[in-house]
Amino acid sequence: MLCAMQVPERSDDPFAVPGTAYIVGGAVRDALLGRAVHDRDWVVVGATPQQMRDAGFRAVGRDFPVFLHPRSHAEYALARTERKTAPGYRGFVVHAAADVTLEQDLQRRDLTINAMAQCADGSIVDPYGGRDDLRRRVLRHVSDAFAEDPVRILRVARFAARFADFTLASETLELMRAMVIAGEVDALVSERVWQELARGLLEDAPRRMFEVLRDCGALARVLPEVDALWGVPQPPQHHPEVDCGEHLLLVLQAAATLHADLATRWACLMHDLGKATTPRAQWPRHIGHEQRSVALAAAVAQRLRVPSDCAALAALVAAEHGNVHRSATFGADALLRLLQRCDALRRPQRFAQLLDACEADHLGRGGDFKQQPYAPRARLQCALAAAAAVDAGAVVRGLGPGADGAAVAQALQRVRTAAIAAALGDGA
Repeated sequence: MLCAMQVPERSDDPFAVPGTAYIVGGAVRDALLGRAVHDRDWVVVGATPQQMRDAGFRAVGRDFPVFLHPRSHAEYALARTERKTAPGYRGFVVHAAADVTLEQDLQRRDLTINAMAQCADGSIVDPYGGRDDLRRRVLRHVSDAFAEDPVRILRVARFAARFADFTLASETLELMRAMVIAGEVDALVSERVWQELARGLLEDAPRRMFEVLRDCGALARVLPEVDALWGVPQPPQHHPEVDCGEHLLLVLQAAATLHADLATRWACLMHDLGKATTPRAQWPRHIGHEQRSVALAAAVAQRLRVPSDCAALAALVAAEHGNVHRSATFGADALLRLLQRCDALRRPQRFAQLLDACEADHLGRGGDFKQQPYAPRARLQCALAAAAAVDAGAVVRGLGPGADGAAVAQALQRVRTAAIAAALGDGA
């Protein structure tokens, strides 16, 4: 059932908006779905840029006319149309004028559920069937103009991850496939790809974003290293789901269940890339895939200009997730070496992210594995607490004056190993 719309308070007075202002897009959609509305986008019909400036609004749009309200600082965009002039999402000429109608502005939007507007009296303008598609739980493009902007492929995939109970209209999927074949996706710039991927990863059903991208063929163009995982087998005794691609989707969904942050979810996406480069003769085993994953994740991070914290965690998870999984059998000395390789003593928060990613990897398997608690987490947390509690200053003072760096390092290693062994018991 769709919810009734409430008329927003007009706190903008005494600054009058020239023309007629409408709330558009996601705010209308989310209000009808009963979701919280955090931001409102406004479109102004029947006004010129000069009239907006004369009314005290400040122009901020670089590619099309957008203005900030003098008091509320809300963004008001003039109604506009667009004409495709070149490949990619930047290849447009924008026409914004007082004679552009609301229906023309809404027609250029991506999905019908995003092509509705709310009037000042609370009534809804819905020329393209957005309310019906909300009721039917369908993601459908508004018009053939959808095909002019490849970013919309990423946006649709992101909306599929947000609205997990919505289906993608078959005609929209076919249009997206045609766009991929036409090479539109190849014109995407790295910043927009990363922006949409990051937002989709943080949705409740991130696996759906990658399912949609793969279904339309865009995943092979945007993230070929990820797309290559499908069809690669794994040992069924450890991975009942067998296929590396299906495992990846399960891991992403487990990360969402754990409410993992963006860096952790990105690391989950990158952690097994090396398995796609295992020679077929070695299947289903993947010896050495960890270091191959590190190299591939670094290449993706450079290409998409991934933030450094996400890239660094992805490298760490790719390199060490197997050792973290096996750490339940490690003795105190091996545990300390693992903690040191992960820089856990200096960066405990990042180590906690590593453990989140590893738990998602553990849970992201078929069969009964997802029901089993992740034993390495508690053991490693105990080991880290014990090692961190060692008073390094006291160890140095105990060596006496003149001790060199090597002697200090060896002494700290002995004391921390003993502390871990004591904390975990004689079986450590």
